Amino acid sequence: MITGLSGAGRSGAAAVLEDIGWYVVDNLPTPLVPTIVELASKPVGGIDRLALVSGRNHDDLLPHVAQLRGDGHHVTLLFLDASTASLTQRYDATRRRHPFAEDSTGVREAIERERAALERVKEQADLIIDTSELNVHQLKDRVITAFDDAGSRRLQVAVESFGYKHGLPIDADIVMDVRFLPNPHWEEDLRPLTGHDPAVRDYVLERAATLRFLDRFESLLVELLPAYEGEGRTYLTIAVGCTGGRHRSVAVANELARRLGGHGVAARTTHRDLNQPV
Repeated sequence: MITGLSGAGRSGAAAVLEDIGWYVVDNLPTPLVPTIVELASKPVGGIDRLALVSGRNHDDLLPHVAQLRGDGHHVTLLFLDASTASLTQRYDATRRRHPFAEDSTGVREAIERERAALERVKEQADLIIDTSELNVHQLKDRVITAFDDAGSRRLQVAVESFGYKHGLPIDADIVMDVRFLPNPHWEEDLRPLTGHDPAVRDYVLERAATLRFLDRFESLLVELLPAYEGEGRTYLTIAVGCTGGRHRSVAVANELARRLGGHGVAARTTHRDLNQPV
C-alpha cells in the first residue's frame, strides 16, 4: 500500500514496482481497497504481488490496512514523504494545483494541511522514504531494494549518514549523533574529501573513542534488531549524523553496516548529504 504526501513520489514508486512485476492500481479511492484486494486474491486473477496507490482523502486508510491484515494478507504500508520546501519547489515547477489547496491559501499552507491530515498514517507506516533529496534513479534504487525480493520478510536495515546542518532525516527510526568525534573538516588536506576516502576513514575509525563507540553501538543493535523483527517490523533505518554529513557520519555508517554484515544483517548504506557543498 503506497501513500504519502502529494508530490512526494507516490506515482514514481508505483511505476518502479510495476517495472519489477507488481500489479499496480494507481490513484485508488480508499473505500475500494477491500474490493480490489478481494478480486486480486481470486485464483483466476494470477496476481501475487499487488501495489495499491491511495488517491485523495487517504487519511482514512488505516482501518482498511487493519482489516486486510486481520484477513490474513501480508500488507506493507509505504509512506512517501518530503520536506515542505522540496514539495513547494516541485509544485511551483509544475504549476499544478495542490489537492489540499483552497482559494485563500497558498501551496505551503496546503502541504502543511495534508501533512497534518496524514500524521497518523505516517506513524503507522512500515517504511518511510524521504524523497526531498532523491532523484528518480535514487528513488528507484530505494524501492527496488525494499520490494524486489517479495518473498523475504526478514528485517531490512538501512544505515543512513546525514548532516545536522541540513536537518534530521524524516525516515529515521534510530538516530545517532557522532559529532563528539574529531572532525576531519578542520584538517585542510582532508576537508575536500569524504568518508569514503581512505585518509578520512582512517582519521575517523582509528580513534580509540570511535572504536569504543562502534563496539558498544554494535552490541546494542545486535540486541535490538531481533526484538524489532519480533514485533513485526520489516524495515528499519539507522541514521548517523555529523555536522555536514560528508566525513564522520559517512565513515561510521559504512563501518557500522560492515559490522552488522558480520552478524548476518544485510544492511544497505545511503549518504544523504554526501554531495552537499563543504
